[in-house]
Amino acid sequence: MENTASYISPFSTRYASREMQYIFSDDFKFIHWRKLWLALAEAEKELGLQITDEQIAELRANVENINYEVAKQREKETRHDVMSHVFAYGEQCPNAKGIIHLGATSCFVGDNTDIIMQKEASKLVLRKLVSVVKKLSHFAMQYKDLPTLAYTHLQVAQPTTVGKRATLWIQDFVNDIHELEYRIENLKLRGCKGTTGTQASFLELFDGDENKVYALDELLTQKMGFKESVSVSGQTYSRKSDYYVLSALSGIAQSAYKFSSDMRMLQAFREIEEPFGKNQIGSSAMPYKRNPMRCERISALARFVMVDVLNASFTAASQWFERTLDDSANRRISISEGFLAIDSILNILLNVCDEIVVYENVILNRLQAELPFMATENILMNAVKKGGNRQALHEKIRVYAQETAYNIKMYGKKNDLVEKLLADKEFCLAPEDVQTVLDPKKFVGLAEQQTSRFVKNIVEPILEKYKDFSEEKGELNV
Repeated sequence: MENTASYISPFSTRYASREMQYIFSDDFKFIHWRKLWLALAEAEKELGLQITDEQIAELRANVENINYEVAKQREKETRHDVMSHVFAYGEQCPNAKGIIHLGATSCFVGDNTDIIMQKEASKLVLRKLVSVVKKLSHFAMQYKDLPTLAYTHLQVAQPTTVGKRATLWIQDFVNDIHELEYRIENLKLRGCKGTTGTQASFLELFDGDENKVYALDELLTQKMGFKESVSVSGQTYSRKSDYYVLSALSGIAQSAYKFSSDMRMLQAFREIEEPFGKNQIGSSAMPYKRNPMRCERISALARFVMVDVLNASFTAASQWFERTLDDSANRRISISEGFLAIDSILNILLNVCDEIVVYENVILNRLQAELPFMATENILMNAVKKGGNRQALHEKIRVYAQETAYNIKMYGKKNDLVEKLLADKEFCLAPEDVQTVLDPKKFVGLAEQQTSRFVKNIVEPILEKYKDFSEEKGELNV
């Protein structure tokens, strides 16, 4: 039966995928604690410590068989989570209990597992991000030549195309991919560094053999699937690492917020809409409404992620000397929920990008309502070619344009600037002259070509690099 009497995170019930939730679950965490204890024991054995094959086998057999109740009861007594799980593991491995956690400090399992979690979660984010770029690039190519109003300062500016505008969204996400790739590639394990990072306990275990201490660190790192561990540490790895990872997530959130904001405005213009379910209700009071719920949710969650990075900023800045414990409670929340939130954002993004609805007639009508103003320079040049006085005609256009704009804003009249210019004999214009000038495609410059070049030169190499990725789907729970 569902628990309705306790707080449950919305990331668990509404937003984040099961896959991302698993990465930050107790099972993933404590299984990896045991994997680290196993790898440590294996490495120590290989380097000559008195650890038997039977002890290793016993540890390996119980890596995923976690006796949570024993650990929970022990923690009530000791108030120490790591030692509680050392005890619980030892209860299942009586022959190996004396060599579990040998030479290590709590951060050996805590910090190394945190890095493993961040790496696995980042890989999942990367997969979804690539799928977003793929879907948006298909959209961009489909509408690469569809003219639309462009805006600067949220005021009508020279037209662009729907596809070219999409490349601006894609470019941001492409930059996020490169940043995330760098962070994944450069995440380093903490390794075996001891209580204050001096490796003193391991030096003692190996009777002062410095080379074996370094070899232990390298062996453990390789066994956990990493190329490197950090060169130096205090008790913890530098919390700057967390900041860099959450900054990458913040970058993705910024890109998603930009996309969702643009989409929300386009939906207000009735040009482009996010998917809207057959039985979806937009408003409890206004049945006709189609609220942009999905994009609004992206915006809301993106704000959370952008602010979340401040947690890592303050934590990195406030670590005293080799370590203080004021990082722990904060990191349990800020890192996991940062990833859960960005996963949620990408799930919604994927859902939106699957079924973006474009209303071409609305786009064309809105463009044509503004086009006469934009065409005035071309109309002026055409009239001058037919013998008109450039300065005199420029002043007439200015007066007509101001009058037309005033009537549109004041009285809601239609844009009749072209009719005014055709009626003025000094312009010597025929209707066919104006129609040629008013072709929307004459105003979009290289928008179509830029879109094609961008997708070919920038996007396609990324999609080729990750061609083995399965295409991610955006599932919405609510």
